[in-house]
Amino acid sequence: MAQRTSPTVRQRRLGSELHSMRVAAEVSAESVASLLGVDRSKISNIERGLRAISAERLRSWACHCACADEDYISALAAMAQPTTRGWWERYRGVLPGGLLDISEMEAHAVRLRGAHIVHIPGLLQTRDHAHAIFSAAVPTLPQREFELRMVHRMERQRLLLQNDAPEYIGIIHEAALRMQFGGRQVVRAQLEHLLHMSELGHVTLRVLPVASGAFPGAGQTLVYAERPVPQLDTVQTDSTHGPEFLHGNAQLSKYRAQLEWMERLSLDRTDSRLFIQDILRQL
Repeated sequence: MAQRTSPTVRQRRLGSELHSMRVAAEVSAESVASLLGVDRSKISNIERGLRAISAERLRSWACHCACADEDYISALAAMAQPTTRGWWERYRGVLPGGLLDISEMEAHAVRLRGAHIVHIPGLLQTRDHAHAIFSAAVPTLPQREFELRMVHRMERQRLLLQNDAPEYIGIIHEAALRMQFGGRQVVRAQLEHLLHMSELGHVTLRVLPVASGAFPGAGQTLVYAERPVPQLDTVQTDSTHGPEFLHGNAQLSKYRAQLEWMERLSLDRTDSRLFIQDILRQL
């Protein structure tokens, strides 16, 4: 199989997990290369996500490294299986790779938990709200990229409407609900859309009122994507230069604790809907 030039976050993650497994077992790359009958350089490329590995060879790798966690191994094997081309691949080469990595992360999550302080969650934005957000980019987005980002954002939202949609829990700070991106009418339509989406059984929205006081974190958008096993969870945060993806054990633990803290401060599902309705009446 040809070597990749730009592996996705998911592909790099698989390689990183195999590297960590090998190092923890104190097994050399040469030893694994001998086991699999490949050059030592290919082991390095697999661990960097530059080269694929079959599920069968992955299981041999895990056995050689004395990994006995069958759930973890099966989850890794599923990541190694060839998959159908994701819809986001249509944007490869025309949109930043980080945006496509977000779509891939969401597509493979079994549950998504988010904390949003200033912006409405991307999965729940109306077209007009998204238009206002992208219009405020610095530097100004070229028209073609602007239009592609809009289409990509709307296509991402199909995730929550499909039959096998993951559970979604979104903590939205009161500040985000009151931001008048696009003007009063756009905000009204956006809040009405949130109320509509919150009626879905697998979507839970929780409002974090200003009156709740202090909460942990730097205030950036945070999404915690849960996988079939917790070792493969991923945290995605926003920054001015694009999304960042984190998966170290300490990082996962930190952001889980942060979300749990914010959930304790947030209103429950019913009171959150009433809170949004009250803001709507004030517009």
